Amino acid sequence: MSTIEITKDTFEQTLSGEGIVLLDFWAAWCGPCRAFGPIFEKVSDTHEDIVFGKIDTEAQQELAAMFRITSIPTLMVFRDGIGVFSQAGVLPEPGLEQLISQVRDLDMDDVREQVAKQQAQNGGTQ
Repeated sequence: MSTIEITKDTFEQTLSGEGIVLLDFWAAWCGPCRAFGPIFEKVSDTHEDIVFGKIDTEAQQELAAMFRITSIPTLMVFRDGIGVFSQAGVLPEPGLEQLISQVRDLDMDDVREQVAKQQAQNGGTQ
């Protein structure tokens, strides 16, 4: 699957389902973003079961602000609607492949339990 453009109108629907979603926050003027873009696109072609979304921080400032994006490119990974990874900077192809393997191997029951504990400690707020 090639990458898809994510907007504030498609964001909720993209993250609401089960499975893995990788989001690349980028901008056209960003040199490192232009270096990471082809890597992200190439890896997306080999993982048809994963959603690879690109969020243009210039056009989607509301989404960038919602996630407090201060440096680009920033890669965020969600599994079953839960954020499991966030990192700014260019990730080389082997690193991106390794990250995908690690996300696939996550015990999501354990992750959900940890999220529930954290929410309970924070007074039940998300």
